[in-house]
Amino acid sequence: MFALLAREPTVVVICGSTRFMAEMAEANWQETAAGRIVLAPGCNLKEPHPLWNDPADAEALKPKLDALHRAKIRMADEVLVVGDYIGDSTRAEIAYAHELGKPVRYTHPEVEETAK
Repeated sequence: MFALLAREPTVVVICGSTRFMAEMAEANWQETAAGRIVLAPGCNLKEPHPLWNDPADAEALKPKLDALHRAKIRMADEVLVVGDYIGDSTRAEIAYAHELGKPVRYTHPEVEETAK
């Protein structure tokens, strides 16, 4: 019989500006190595890609990605905010996490005050 873990691993969702995609990848590796399941942004609209090269396609995709990321926040046990800058989208994600009672951690704790 398979041995079951006493408790399922913590699920953490990475939030932050997509300008920090390299830092998000590093955070993903660190969190995974620490035994956590990681959910993260899957698309970076700032980088060229055939799915959103047309500005109209990018405009249509943005709300879908926002809704998908909110679903990831709902699924997660906690939120990890990556980067030393918090823009409007990230601020809205942090507020949403707080509304849901999710704990929020920061890779750069000094930006926590700008998240409010």
